[in-house]
Amino acid sequence: MWRIVRRVASLAFVALGIACAGNRIPNIPDTWPFPMGAVPVRADHGMVVSTDAYASRVGVEILEVGGNAVDAAVAVSFALAVVNPEAGNIGGGGFMVLRLAGGTAAALDYRERAPLAASRDMYLDARGNLTDRSVKGHLAVGVPGTVAGLWEAHRRYGSLPWRDLLAPAIALAEGFEVRGRLARSLSAYAAALAEFSATATIFLPEGRPPRVGEQLTQSDLARTLRRIREHGRDGFYLGETSDQIVAEMHRGGGMITHEDLTSYQASWREPIRFTYRGYSVISMPPPSSGGVTLAATAKILEGYPLGSLVWHSPQHVHLLAEAWKRAYADRNALLGDPDFVAMPIARMISAEYGAERRASIRMDRATPSEQVGPGLSAPKADGNTTHFSVVDSKGNAVAVTTTINSFYGIHAVVPGAGFFLNNEMDDFAAKPGTANQFGLVQGEANAIAPGKRMLSAMTPAIVVNPKGKLFYVTGSPGGATIITNVFQNISNIIDFGMTVTQAVNAPRLHHQHLPDRIDYERASLSAETILALEAMGHKLRDSYDPKELYPYIGDVQAIMVLPNGTLQGASDPRRGGSAIGY
Repeated sequence: MWRIVRRVASLAFVALGIACAGNRIPNIPDTWPFPMGAVPVRADHGMVVSTDAYASRVGVEILEVGGNAVDAAVAVSFALAVVNPEAGNIGGGGFMVLRLAGGTAAALDYRERAPLAASRDMYLDARGNLTDRSVKGHLAVGVPGTVAGLWEAHRRYGSLPWRDLLAPAIALAEGFEVRGRLARSLSAYAAALAEFSATATIFLPEGRPPRVGEQLTQSDLARTLRRIREHGRDGFYLGETSDQIVAEMHRGGGMITHEDLTSYQASWREPIRFTYRGYSVISMPPPSSGGVTLAATAKILEGYPLGSLVWHSPQHVHLLAEAWKRAYADRNALLGDPDFVAMPIARMISAEYGAERRASIRMDRATPSEQVGPGLSAPKADGNTTHFSVVDSKGNAVAVTTTINSFYGIHAVVPGAGFFLNNEMDDFAAKPGTANQFGLVQGEANAIAPGKRMLSAMTPAIVVNPKGKLFYVTGSPGGATIITNVFQNISNIIDFGMTVTQAVNAPRLHHQHLPDRIDYERASLSAETILALEAMGHKLRDSYDPKELYPYIGDVQAIMVLPNGTLQGASDPRRGGSAIGY
């Protein structure tokens, strides 16, 4: 009897999911604050979309004088280190995915590394309990990779002189007018920044954060950038800057040494490539978990006709959550630094494995996360972040996601050097099986080891259409939510036919296996949808927190290429970025 009732309920649920398939975006409440009818920024030649208008303008100016997409990406990265210090950085690391107009693709890993003196249990107390030292203080700092990565990207693919790409950031560091986004950010973190005198001197002049319209001058950072301009990577990893970093490590009880800095190398890696409904997606491989988890999600969901469902209907949300549970369970257990652990990546992103994981999904009932473990075994032998996207006039594309983990890292700048230090060591499984600051419960593959890169969720992505033409460039910050942000953004375009602004502005959800719940943005799900999902066994949480600087999920920066070659850009209104083209 129960089986018959359950079957009838399931069929009724399917009918609810497809009843309004002709209306592509029917479930966005009138109270949703971000406009779904916003017009994309259009350009005929090149475009940069980032979280800050100063940085986007810098990138476009590089394109206008003949620089390519990699040149613009280098210049934007250094500019963000000045105007977006909460996440833009030279004291952290990141990932770059690029695709040249001829079809060549590459992935550059400049993720931070654990210091050579690091040890597996360095953040545990005498009783084996996890302390907060992986988040707070100088012991949380990983060896920075940003400058080495940008230098390597330019060495291989740049066209303009290196000096020219540093000039805009140096000019900004010598003084720029503070705008609303930075003023709000510094105000929100003023108390934390005030704990470090070198930080307060720069960012809290006169004992308070600068107001909108006031000038912010970062003279120490300008001097550091000049050394990088003159000496390339050696301007950071050798000489005065490296001495300043090591001195600050000694002062604060950190581990980074001159040997850590001089031995750091960015690594070219083979991108993750997969198809989704005929489109080809290029993304970042480990030590980013982004590309693998994105592909695993896609291969599970490819077996369902998402585009025939009502967007954000109970059935659509249910399928997203169930796919993410399974993809994150594998991510958290199996992925790590490829220089240290072997991973079954080919199997994890295969259509066959996606079908196996899909087979355990019930259409009428949520699967408890405690019943969803990794579906594979590892062979013997995944704060604050920012993303930007670039397309140049020749069709070269670059997607960059970069981070110092928490907002402003450990809140301390290097005295005399003017840049913030990251707290990326928390992205390791400091105690395997225990959640980090983003709630991710990870395994032995991501345990700490000397010189190892910590797992990341960063997911810079480039999409190529079925005809082999550049179609979409996207990415987002958001800690553990990055992967789900990027999948929803791509699915909104491919499955639901949204415009680039609709795909970026639309409400978002998140599930990461543990904790076992769907997080949703305020005013994004109807009461009826929430009740239907709860009846299926899902737990849901309104993720909006008015105490947070950014209470919404993510900050997507995307560029779409239309069939006639016109570029359309959208910068996420959640944090107030800017798409600029020419």
